[in-house]
Amino acid sequence: MHAVPPTPSAAPRRFVVYGDDPLAMRLIDELVFRYAAEVTAVLPSAERNYGPQISLIPGIRVVEATRLNTDALLAAGITEADALALVKQDDVGNIDAALTAQELNPDLRLIIRMFNMSLGHGIRRLFNNCAVLSDASMAAPAFVAAALGEVEPSHFRLPGRTLFVARRAEVPARQVLCGLATIDQTGSDDTTASQNLLPPDLDRAELVLATTDTATQDGVGGYGDTRRNRVRRRARLHLAGVLAAVRALINRKLWLAAAALVVVLVAGTVALAIREDDLTPWTAAYLTLLTAVGGANPDVRLSLYQQVLQTVVTLAGVALVPVITAAVVEAVVNARLAIALGRLRQPFTGHIVVIGLGNVGTRVIRQLHELGYAVVAIDRAENARGAELAQQLGIPLIVGDASREETLRAASVQTCRALVVLSTDDVTNLEAALNGRTLNRDLRVVLRLFDGDFAARVQQAFGITISRSVSYVAAPSFAAAMMDRDVLATVPIGRRVLLIAEVSVGPGADLDGVTVASVNAPGKVSVIALHAHLEPRPRWKPPGQQVISARDRLVVVATRAGLAETVDRSSNPPQPTLPQSTAPGDPAMTPLVPYPRPAGA
Repeated sequence: MHAVPPTPSAAPRRFVVYGDDPLAMRLIDELVFRYAAEVTAVLPSAERNYGPQISLIPGIRVVEATRLNTDALLAAGITEADALALVKQDDVGNIDAALTAQELNPDLRLIIRMFNMSLGHGIRRLFNNCAVLSDASMAAPAFVAAALGEVEPSHFRLPGRTLFVARRAEVPARQVLCGLATIDQTGSDDTTASQNLLPPDLDRAELVLATTDTATQDGVGGYGDTRRNRVRRRARLHLAGVLAAVRALINRKLWLAAAALVVVLVAGTVALAIREDDLTPWTAAYLTLLTAVGGANPDVRLSLYQQVLQTVVTLAGVALVPVITAAVVEAVVNARLAIALGRLRQPFTGHIVVIGLGNVGTRVIRQLHELGYAVVAIDRAENARGAELAQQLGIPLIVGDASREETLRAASVQTCRALVVLSTDDVTNLEAALNGRTLNRDLRVVLRLFDGDFAARVQQAFGITISRSVSYVAAPSFAAAMMDRDVLATVPIGRRVLLIAEVSVGPGADLDGVTVASVNAPGKVSVIALHAHLEPRPRWKPPGQQVISARDRLVVVATRAGLAETVDRSSNPPQPTLPQSTAPGDPAMTPLVPYPRPAGA
């Protein structure tokens, strides 16, 4: 983490950010250190939640206000601000604040965080300059892919093309646009082990950005999936649900007792058929069954063998009737309980357990269900955000503390395919993951962790290598939207992020008149398309010697720093290079001192 923000090449832009959660903290961090912006943070309290950590970011200005009303916005300097980011987890409150801010500054750019994107797309038309984003929508696909053990499921639509992320071996060479990352998976099954984003030799990158063709369009579902595979998984899911429902209605001990009595009756039939040579198997079964259910007529003239056999069969018949009656009654009671509670008493085998039905968890269970996978959900609150959705989809919901072993057993973690832990507390998530590993040593665990250093220590100490941070994935897109940049997609790779964006080249800018090869920078940026001015279609994979002209548009894959540099080169005339002083005490030589980071997610 930088100690001071970088020196801007032009006058810094002024932003206001309202929120005190991890996304707000990451967003302010991006704006200050990536874009050298002047940021005012409006916090309900500088002493609670992430207020203390946000207040420690160098150069930040803090305004405390319990509600973002007119007075608070004026105190934050909204009339002079270029953009306002509303990132509280309150859809209605964010809309109300946006309306107030637009009245005070009609030219203000608004960035609104919303969970209900259907509502978000509708209200976007109410504002002159607005972007509506959902951090949950951005992050959920990464958790789904990690749970399934697949590559990050990033895919998006451009004019005439659908692009997606895949392993190089899984797509034809003609469809590869650009190499994204080389991955060292030594001792790990996750991409967090060692990553080299946009390596110098892009042809050797294991992860690539590819484009679909006409023959494969139908097969791309963001997860390298096909519709046929989804239908098959959905059929298996329904069959598993039926079998689980049958298991839920059966008391194992009662049915074992009934089975034992039936075995006695079958043995009696066989013994009678063997002893009496003149009896057919059907006649032996007929006599045995009637003796069992109708009672026996004592006959002292029978042999000892026949008397013993008759007594055993009669007792078995007397015991069989109440045992079967008890089993049927209990099955009916269990069925009514299952319907009343909206869940099965015994979950599936080979399912995926999702802990935490907040914004992200709700979207994760929906995506897994749509892909045809069996899901069991756990949450502390019966009225969690995703509880209603779980009931609608028929997903069993267990209400309880996921860090307790008995709760995990109730979800059959010992037989599940993967455990996805999505609560907002790092320590609670880790405890649930460790208890899950205790029940299932080979369990695939996906953790939601805010702190990257903590995630590295968890990997080293406990061998849990798959972790994601919602705010880390979403913050770059929110920051780019505030800078009024056209970010087309965010590609999470492990705990790092690549941005796919469109950059317009201004007249007289540094990129005006240079070649595509001069824009490409290993580890920073790679050009995947060039849309020349007045041309109807972009040129994909442009040759390195092609010259870029003013008003051309570039589609690039870049790191956050790489995108900031590329946009700067595309919009500003070249600036004279000033000599850098390295004398003692020069600000450029100030050591990097990170500000404290919390452990929440």
